[in-house]
Amino acid sequence: MPDDLFESRLKHHLCLLYGDARTPALLERLLKLVAAHVELREPHPPKPSPWDEKDCILITYGDSVIYPGEEPLKSLKAFLDRHLQGVFSLVHVLPFYPFSSDGGFAVSDFRAVNPDLGDWEDIHNLAEHFNLLFDMVLNHMSREHLWFVQFVNCVEPGVNYVIKADPMDNLSLVVRPRTSPLLSRVRRPCGIQHVWATFSNDQIDLNYANPDLLLEMIDLLLFYIRQGASALRLDAVAFLWKEIGTTCIHLPQTHEIIKLLRTLIEHVEPDVLLLTETNVPQAENISYFSQGDEAQMIYQFVLPPLLLHAIHTESADYLTHWARELEDEVLPVGCTYLNFTASHDGVGLRPLEGIVPDDEVERFLEDMRERGAYVSKRATSEGLDKPYELNISYFDAFRTPGDEVDPWHLSRFLLSQILPLCLRGIPAVYINAITAAPNDLLGVERTSIIRDINRRKWDGLELERLIESPMSDCGQVFPEYVRVLKVRQAVKAFHPDASQRALRVPDGVFAVERISLDGSQRVIALHNLTSEPQRVPLADISGPVRNFVDLLHPEPPDVDEGILQMRPYQGIWLLA
Repeated sequence: MPDDLFESRLKHHLCLLYGDARTPALLERLLKLVAAHVELREPHPPKPSPWDEKDCILITYGDSVIYPGEEPLKSLKAFLDRHLQGVFSLVHVLPFYPFSSDGGFAVSDFRAVNPDLGDWEDIHNLAEHFNLLFDMVLNHMSREHLWFVQFVNCVEPGVNYVIKADPMDNLSLVVRPRTSPLLSRVRRPCGIQHVWATFSNDQIDLNYANPDLLLEMIDLLLFYIRQGASALRLDAVAFLWKEIGTTCIHLPQTHEIIKLLRTLIEHVEPDVLLLTETNVPQAENISYFSQGDEAQMIYQFVLPPLLLHAIHTESADYLTHWARELEDEVLPVGCTYLNFTASHDGVGLRPLEGIVPDDEVERFLEDMRERGAYVSKRATSEGLDKPYELNISYFDAFRTPGDEVDPWHLSRFLLSQILPLCLRGIPAVYINAITAAPNDLLGVERTSIIRDINRRKWDGLELERLIESPMSDCGQVFPEYVRVLKVRQAVKAFHPDASQRALRVPDGVFAVERISLDGSQRVIALHNLTSEPQRVPLADISGPVRNFVDLLHPEPPDVDEGILQMRPYQGIWLLA
C-alpha cells in the first residue's frame, strides 16, 4: 500500500474514532509506532496466497501435553513435531501469557510468556515447523495487571485505561454473555468506584475511548507479529466500545478499530491474518467481514451446536437448510470461515437462534445434561437468564448415557469431525478432540470452573501409550483423524474458496458438492447422520451413474443399481 494512501486511511479511521481535532497528533504517534516496527522486524518473502486445501489449524493450550521434567511449551513442541508435523499448517496456542483466571483470558501481562509454560524462545522454537496464531485479548485485563493497579492508585497511564460507570446509569440495554454483575466495585483512595467488567469480576474492561490505550494495543499487536504471530485472534472483540444507553455490542467504533488494525497489517505485514471471535447469531457474526476490510477469518459458530444437534437427532434438516442459506452469502474476496466443532470454550448456543426452535433446544440440552454437560446462562436486556453455552467434551457428547458398551459412539464422534473438513472454509481441530478426551469431571471439581470439563491436560507419556493402544478410544480416534486430515490435503475441491452446494438427499444424510477453483475436480461429500443404513440415489445428485472413487476409503463405494448404500454414521467423499 503506498505511503500516502496508508496515511490517508489511518487518518480516516482516527477521525471517525476521536474527531478531527485530535487526529493529527494521534496520526504522528501512530506512524512512529509503525516506523519502529519496520526497523525491528525481520523481513520474510510474501506468500503466494493466504490459504489453500492443505491448511488446517490445531487449537491447544501451551500445557495441553506435559512430559515429566520438561517445561510445557517444550513438551508441546516435542509432541507436535513427533505426531502432527505436516498435518497442521498453523497452531493456535491459547493465551500463553501470565494470567489470574478464565483459563488464560484474564491476562496480567500482555508482553510476557507465563513462566510456568516457558519463555519467548520456546514460542519461537514452536514456529520452526508451524505457523502460529496468537490471542490478542483486547477487551479486558486482569485485576492483577499493572494498569489496574495504577487505576486503583490514581497513577498514569492506567488511571485512564479503565471504564468507570455509575450503578444508576441506564445499563438495561447492555448485551453480554454472563449473568454476573456488569459493574465491579473498586475501593480507591478517592472513595468507592464502579468499573466495567463484562465477563467477570477479575476481567476489567479497557477504555478505548482513550486513544492512548488504543495506541498501546496497536504497539502490542506489532510486538506479537515480531514474536512470530502469523495470525491474531481478536478475543471478545464485539464488546470493545461502550456507550451508555446502547447495547454495547457491535458498535460502529468497534468495527472501525478492527478496520484500523487491518489497514496497519495490510501495510506493514500483509501476510498476517485477523480472526475475530464473536460468539453471536450468524447475521451478526458475518458483519465482521464488513466489505472485506475487517477480519479475513471468522469462526463458523453455528457449526458446533448445529452439527451436534443433527447427529443427536439423526436428522440433517436444520443443518442442510443452514448450508443452503450459506450458498446465498457472497463472502468478500480474501475472507473465509474457520470451521470447528470442539474448542477450549463450550459449545455456544446463541448461533442456534432462528434456526432450531427453542423447545427443541431445551430437549437437546436436557439430553446433553444426561451425558454430563453443564449449561451456562447469559442475562438478557429483559432481565431473563437464557442458555448461553453448553459445556461438555465433544467426544462424550456423542456417548449414549447408561451404555457401558456403545457400539456407535466412536462412529458418531468421528463423523462429527470428518463432516466439517469438507465445508467451505479452513478447518480447526481442538487437541482434546483429536485425542478423544472424555469429560474432565475431576478438573471441574478441582477448579469449580465448568469450562474445565473440556480442558484436559495430558501427561505426555500416558497420551503416547493411548495413541499406540488400538483398544483405547484415543488409539482408535487419533490415527484415523490424522489419516483423514492427510487425505484432505490432496483434495483441490476442498480449497477454502472453492464453491459449495448443499444437495437434496434423504433427511438422514447431509451432502455437499465442492468444485475446485479451476473446475477440474468435483467431490460429493455424503454423511449418514443416523444409526440406520441409508440409500442415496446417485442419479439425483451426480448425473449419469458411473464408477466412483471414495477418497476416504480404499474400497469402492457400495453402489447397487445406481443406489449408494451407506452404513450407519459413514462418511463418503465421492470423486465425481
